[in-house]
Amino acid sequence: MTTRTTCPYCGVGCGVLATPGAPVKGDTAHPANRGRLCSKGTALGETLNHPNRLLFPEVDGKRASWDAALDAMAEGFRTALNEHGPDGVALYVSGQLLTEDYYAANKFAKGFLGTANIDSNSRLCMASAVAGHRRAFGEDLVPGIYDDLEQADLLVLLGSNTAWCHPVLFQRIQAARAAGKRIVVIDPRRTATCEGADLHLALRPGSDVALYLGLLAHLHSAGFPVPEAALEPARGLDVPALTGLSAQALATFYAWFAATPRTVTLFSQGANQSSAGADKANAIINAHVAHGSLGLPGGGPFSVTGQPNAMGGREVGALANMLAGHLEWDRPGEFEALRDYWQAPRLAPRAGLKAVDLFNAAAEGRIGALWVMATNPAVSMPAGDTVRQALKCVPMLAVSDCVADSDTLALARIRLPALGWGEKDGTVTNSERVMSRQRRFLPAPGEARQDWWIVSQVAARLGWGRHFAWKNPAAIFREHAALTGLARPANRVFDISGLADLTDAEYDAMEPTRWPVARRGELGGRLAPAARFVPTAFRAPVNAPGGDLPFILNTGRLRDQWHTMTRTGQVPRLMAHVPEPFLAMHPADAVAPDGALVRVEGSHGQAVLRLRHDAGQRQGEVFAPMHWTEAFAQGARINSAVNPAVDPVSGQPELKHSPVAVEPFPIRWQGFVLARRQLSLHAAWQAVVPLEGGVWRHELAGGDAPAQRFAALRDACALPDAAWVVLEDAAGGHFRAAALKDGRLLAVVFIAPDHLLPPREWLAGLFAETAIGSAARRTILAGAPASGPAPSPTICVCNGVSRATIEAAIEGGCCSVAAVGETTHAGTGCGSCRPEIASLIAVARQPEPA
Repeated sequence: MTTRTTCPYCGVGCGVLATPGAPVKGDTAHPANRGRLCSKGTALGETLNHPNRLLFPEVDGKRASWDAALDAMAEGFRTALNEHGPDGVALYVSGQLLTEDYYAANKFAKGFLGTANIDSNSRLCMASAVAGHRRAFGEDLVPGIYDDLEQADLLVLLGSNTAWCHPVLFQRIQAARAAGKRIVVIDPRRTATCEGADLHLALRPGSDVALYLGLLAHLHSAGFPVPEAALEPARGLDVPALTGLSAQALATFYAWFAATPRTVTLFSQGANQSSAGADKANAIINAHVAHGSLGLPGGGPFSVTGQPNAMGGREVGALANMLAGHLEWDRPGEFEALRDYWQAPRLAPRAGLKAVDLFNAAAEGRIGALWVMATNPAVSMPAGDTVRQALKCVPMLAVSDCVADSDTLALARIRLPALGWGEKDGTVTNSERVMSRQRRFLPAPGEARQDWWIVSQVAARLGWGRHFAWKNPAAIFREHAALTGLARPANRVFDISGLADLTDAEYDAMEPTRWPVARRGELGGRLAPAARFVPTAFRAPVNAPGGDLPFILNTGRLRDQWHTMTRTGQVPRLMAHVPEPFLAMHPADAVAPDGALVRVEGSHGQAVLRLRHDAGQRQGEVFAPMHWTEAFAQGARINSAVNPAVDPVSGQPELKHSPVAVEPFPIRWQGFVLARRQLSLHAAWQAVVPLEGGVWRHELAGGDAPAQRFAALRDACALPDAAWVVLEDAAGGHFRAAALKDGRLLAVVFIAPDHLLPPREWLAGLFAETAIGSAARRTILAGAPASGPAPSPTICVCNGVSRATIEAAIEGGCCSVAAVGETTHAGTGCGSCRPEIASLIAVARQPEPA
């Protein structure tokens, strides 16, 4: 049976068709994606049989019954309330929750624990955009819809590597460009999104407000109306000096913007994750208000969210500074209306602690009970080592999750098995305000339960059971929808009260629906909200590089990975494109050869990563993806090196601008082990990668004696009946071995004094052979075949096409992405690799140096 449901990854909110035992497909009837999926979406079916599921409750490291675990939870909250009061309890939740789960958690915290100390990992993602919306529109709302991306004549992508982070939207954008639309990319890095753009503005990090102040001044000089208070911060501003952009590039961008009524600025984490993130959002909105494009088809500011239900969490108020249903503490009558609706006399009277402040309070011993749901702050928060210590300070740390190997779960006293994607039931809201059903199509594994049920059971043990006595998600949705119609002394756009009388059957069958839906049968569309100008003076990032920390660290995401890799890291083809954590650095800055290991150190911690020379980086800046955890790469958690500075308005951390030092990592050897199972190996640095066919790749480095390590690695493979083929060059520091049995390859161990080791692809492919031929046996310790094409990494994950195959097609005369696709099938799946193919074509076309 095929189930229509929604992808659990980014905020695009793609519809998918899921059939147990079959590949997941895109839903052609869903308005967000119209059948398209990205590489992560197409691999969803491969994430369902997770090898490390949390299946049973645990208390103090031992399996427990649900009753025992829930009793322990209730006692932990009761004790913390008695000792610290409402300010001493907290929840930290996630955009992975469905709206109904989010609603239950927020009602539990604010309404009945009496604390607003409930924050979401959306604080790390969208909080600055939320703050900008609330200041400009009086409410957190996104005016635009996805159709605007195709109707715009000019698309400005600011701080958004859309090609990798929102690939389905990027496909729509590329289709629009093919129809003659212009694209401007504003990003310090040259990312995949820049391929094919009409203009790339590689501005200095943190200078976005200055760029848009210059635009506002240009619009004013071109005759667009701008209030003096909004214009004042732009007067006398040296925009070229602050942004590092040429006057000519600025003039081109400003002229295009002013002359194009249908202009959209699509902005995301690159703008939000900043100590001036809220001002960046308002600087963008100010320009569109002055320009007159706000509310036009193909016009306006457009914030795209990072998580599947970041907006759903905002709707129910699951951020520390928001109430449910877009109600506000300081609007007359709204607090009282919510208190009476919930029958919650202890409703939190004021805003609570935002994420960074929350974990600081935990470190200071002010939080007696903390419940973390569906997120991994031990990895994702800035100053990660400090956050880990803070979690250890909480007497009752409970974690609800579907995986057993999360870094945060490892620190928890109480561990609760939650349902994962495909097993739970509810709704999510995407970046264009469309609410979609996420439907169950798999049975609950073990004793796992949905998050709203867990919340209701803890609430019942604290004496509030009748307020949480829902029978199903539909009942929660009806309560949430009715709440959005409450208390209207001030106008509020968010209203889905027209859905408050849905029957269970109507809820089950609900089609994708955009809010507002104030009356049954109405459907929301593009919004043209009244907007106020918010003056935004330029402020440089709070932490400047210099002295012992000369580089700026920028963190971000990869095409095929999701958050802390609890799902995607288990899928071999999603690990094929970028198998190791890396640090991108301009060649002129490089402190070590390409491929060497380097230590990145900030004022709060450090990480060790593989160095990648990248001319697309600005000099003085480095980039690292944020996904790797202790489970996949010990010592490579980059957020340990990220500073915890925050935006004073939004509380969002400055994840894009941390001063760091970079130096070679001192080691005596590097190596890798390929084996038919994951091994427990201990080295100064290591990364683990699952490969096709059940093979595991272990990358290692250390400072101990290479010969002793070589022997230890062979012993760790535990293959007593295998025949080992061995090469030992103790003088040169080279050691290689392969274990075979009955002609099958069981393991290989390679060690060298540096990073110059053979590619792993050919060796990994030999594990699929039932009997290795004599030619391969003769060259196995060389790590490459005696003849034929050299191994190369995968570029197209959907169709398994390597870089070497694509380059061969280009050399054979394919001079366009479409031609390469016709020859190799690369780029004909989700399309996320098309920018990289275009880059390879561009490199091949460059003339030889004279």
